[in-house]
Amino acid sequence: MAVAVQGSLGNDARYRAALAVARRLREAGHQAYFAGGCVRDLLLGVKPKDYDVATSATPDEVIGQFAKTFAVGAHFGVVLVCEVVDGVEIATEVATFRNDGAYSDGRRPDEVRFSTDPREDVLRRDFTINGMLLDPEKYEATGDAVAATLDFVRGREDLTAGVVRAIGDPNLRFGEDKLRMLRAVRFAARLRFAIDPVTAAAICQRASEIELVSAERVRDELTRILTEGGAARGFALLHETSLLQQVLPEVERLRGVAQQPEFHPEGDVWVHTMLLLEKLPAGCSATLAWGALLHDIGKPATYQPPNPTVTGDRIRFNGHVEVGVAISAEICRRFRFSNDETRLTLALVENHMRFGDAPRMKSSTLKRFFRLEEFDQHLALHRMDCMAARGNLEHWEFVRERYAATPAEAVRPRLLVTGRELIAAGYRPGAGFKQMLRAAEDAQLEGQIETVEEAIKLIRERFPVL
Repeated sequence: MAVAVQGSLGNDARYRAALAVARRLREAGHQAYFAGGCVRDLLLGVKPKDYDVATSATPDEVIGQFAKTFAVGAHFGVVLVCEVVDGVEIATEVATFRNDGAYSDGRRPDEVRFSTDPREDVLRRDFTINGMLLDPEKYEATGDAVAATLDFVRGREDLTAGVVRAIGDPNLRFGEDKLRMLRAVRFAARLRFAIDPVTAAAICQRASEIELVSAERVRDELTRILTEGGAARGFALLHETSLLQQVLPEVERLRGVAQQPEFHPEGDVWVHTMLLLEKLPAGCSATLAWGALLHDIGKPATYQPPNPTVTGDRIRFNGHVEVGVAISAEICRRFRFSNDETRLTLALVENHMRFGDAPRMKSSTLKRFFRLEEFDQHLALHRMDCMAARGNLEHWEFVRERYAATPAEAVRPRLLVTGRELIAAGYRPGAGFKQMLRAAEDAQLEGQIETVEEAIKLIRERFPVL
């Protein structure tokens, strides 16, 4: 395991805040360790995004030690402690060692019993690679994450072997919180790890229970799978563990849907989509990721095999874009995406085929194409779409070059005429105004007119005043 990150943590304000919190608790006579994902990341040589502290102190004792705290989950032993580092206030999550009772809702324990035994706390956590504790002062003094780690569940062995394994009986862990099944897939995908066979078997057995998890929690976990750098592997694992059929049956239906070889030599719609997901960069936007996943979601419903009586006929997916937008809208509704996320995702699905028409577009049509919100995401999706097929980037290069060369003021110029000018020119307000204004704007975008007078003259010629 790589552990060469300690030297770079001195400038990490979150690390310093968590270290200060742990030291204060220790000075007060309590145990305090870094816990969970930050320990895993330190052992892997990855700089953690944040640091959690596990302690023997009760929530009341934690609150009593610090000037500013928030009891975000005091019933479950969780307190946010705010410390100021270099003039910036940083919150560290501090959780009391505990032993959970039953999980009747499949998400949270009905009751918890606070503990002073770190081993007892670790045994109720999800996976061995997330179940290690680290002595922060020992780590600070030595820079040796391995020597500073308390490992009651052989998490270091699984890190070295590249295995995601549930702590204890996986059926119990997944029964406690069904979302852990998706989390197992996410960690395996992001870290390029395998899922322990016993753990994977338990997921397959309990996959249908994922429906008990709220749509928002499932959505957020799927988004993390899509955006953390292991999307294709993540969705392959979702299929292998039977979770995909439960959470996104529409994507499961992509499997086995053949495509025309000359356009898609890579294989069926599922293979194409997985190749595209492989190209999603870690940290990409959620809307780009979901647009990539759903861009061909309408193909299974519109598949038409070649007509054997027509020479040279081929596989067709007539209307797959329109059907795909409708299916994607239902998925966004089901997962309760925000209006903004839904709008951007559907726009990516709706417009992903328009690049092929770009070289034949009028200048005004092309500029309106450029007006699509977050157009860089459309460019990114089309490039990945091409690279997951024949690799022909001709249309992408054409659009990219034209987009880069067209000033923003040329894409959205100040309009030469509005309804006010039409009224002044003798036109009565009505439904025809939209058509008149569109004609004037198209001519402006085409460079055919440059002044208000030219715009009014064009409108008079095409739409005489009655």
